[in-house]
Amino acid sequence: MIEVAPKETSRAYAFEMWMDAPMPMVTFFRTIDVSRLVRASKRNGLKFNMLMCWCIGRAACRIKEFYTLPVGKKLMRYDTLAICTIVANRKGEVSSCDIPFSEDLRQFNRDYLRLTRQVAGSCQDHDLTDSMVIGTSALAQYEIDGAVGMYSGRFNNPFLIWGKHKRHLWKRTLTVSFQFHHTQMDGAHAARFLENLQKEIKGLAL
Repeated sequence: MIEVAPKETSRAYAFEMWMDAPMPMVTFFRTIDVSRLVRASKRNGLKFNMLMCWCIGRAACRIKEFYTLPVGKKLMRYDTLAICTIVANRKGEVSSCDIPFSEDLRQFNRDYLRLTRQVAGSCQDHDLTDSMVIGTSALAQYEIDGAVGMYSGRFNNPFLIWGKHKRHLWKRTLTVSFQFHHTQMDGAHAARFLENLQKEIKGLAL
């Protein structure tokens, strides 16, 4: 992770326009066909949430804007990505767990299982400060039509929220909300990310 001069990046105009905005976050919604993920999860004994997080990493790593993030009043550039998932811990509360993204699904699955078990047992967050972290929150037991994340002013990371997938005959769909800081990316980048996410899910091959 290194600090970069905003004027030397493609985000110079966005940095000037949005860094001091009272509400710089933008939220997109998209309904995604997750039929392939549901089938892959059941047939291969893999967690649906893990597969979703891996596809998010795959979709994001091909868009360069994901590697740059406003932190405080600075613009930081990262070499790696991580996916954060919310874990129910042994105290009946929740903790956050950052999982390093790997193109290798087997490696990502091993890290996902190991780190989520660790966080659930210790009740302590697992943070990766040297990676650009994409936040996620899965309310998998509840049917929701969408959610807008809270902007705390501390964390500018992109964030995805989803609920329970819906069944339409043989098809399964999932409504996803994607919140991002306008300094980090524009609407076209966010829309391309969601398009990439759908392609990664439909093209999943185990």
